[in-house]
Amino acid sequence: MANIFNVAKYILERQRQISTWKLQKLCYYSQAWSLAWTENPLFNEDFEAWANGPVCPELFRQHRGQYMIVSSDIPESLCDSGGLTADQQDTINHVLEHYGNWEPYELREQSHSEAPWKNARGNLPSDAICNTVITKASMGTYYGGL
Repeated sequence: MANIFNVAKYILERQRQISTWKLQKLCYYSQAWSLAWTENPLFNEDFEAWANGPVCPELFRQHRGQYMIVSSDIPESLCDSGGLTADQQDTINHVLEHYGNWEPYELREQSHSEAPWKNARGNLPSDAICNTVITKASMGTYYGGL
């Protein structure tokens, strides 16, 4: 199975240089729509309901301290050697067609309006620190119902 770094690198190869904030959201939506369309995750890593929207901690640790990121910032050594299947690439391509031109703040607002992030945060204020996992089940159910 691919990992978050395979997906991030694939996105960056198509988007060129983007903000780390936008990369997180595009990876999140890639995972969400894979779960909705195929009932299978693209990768095993989880997203947490951070104040600025869904964040994968493993990916965050890789780009911590950077604002903008390019494909070469994700070393091949972090990627699963199996890579992405054609179907997985197709899912990501559809996500990029829909969300790829959105601004990072628009992606943040969109994710904040959706049940998986909101339910994981519960009654916390929007700016409160939170590391609650947004479950794959909640993502699959929500996005699969749209």
